[in-house]
Amino acid sequence: MASPFLYFADDRLSRAELTAACLDGHLVALGDAYIPADAVETAALRAGSLARVLGEALAATHLSAAWIHGALPQPPDRHTVQRAVARRLHVVPDRHVRYRDTAVPDEDLELLGGVRVTTPVRTLIDLARATDAAHGRATRLLAVAHPSAVAPAIARLRDGSLPHKNRALELLADVVVEAAGQEDVTR
Repeated sequence: MASPFLYFADDRLSRAELTAACLDGHLVALGDAYIPADAVETAALRAGSLARVLGEALAATHLSAAWIHGALPQPPDRHTVQRAVARRLHVVPDRHVRYRDTAVPDEDLELLGGVRVTTPVRTLIDLARATDAAHGRATRLLAVAHPSAVAPAIARLRDGSLPHKNRALELLADVVVEAAGQEDVTR
């Protein structure tokens, strides 16, 4: 069910009306939608703003999931999505979407704002295994936003055989050490 706080272009209002409402200070952009300027930005609203991109068969992963979980202040330029269903999909190429055809297991998904998103644990695993700086920063930010997800992510990485597993374990170990150091400073 779509949130009454989310406005999509040409749904209830045209793009011109939404733009005018933004200029008047009534709405603000959120992902691929708009919300009232005084609405509290939640994970459910961020996720729901991607409803047209994700539909019922795709899930937000990687940087997109990190943004939904509150680790990033802005959505990524290209949303990373993955199959959330067992059947193969025909996805039309879109320059705003990076599609991964591997299905995400149900236990690694949660429903937020009516769409599927990888859990914080799975998102940490995916981010930590990526080799670029943007994913590394997002890993650290997500670990701060969801500290309870770090230990399960490390345990799953140790038990699995995934590409870039050792790099991911090193990064998450650094995150744990950094968090411990910050706790010592605040005591």
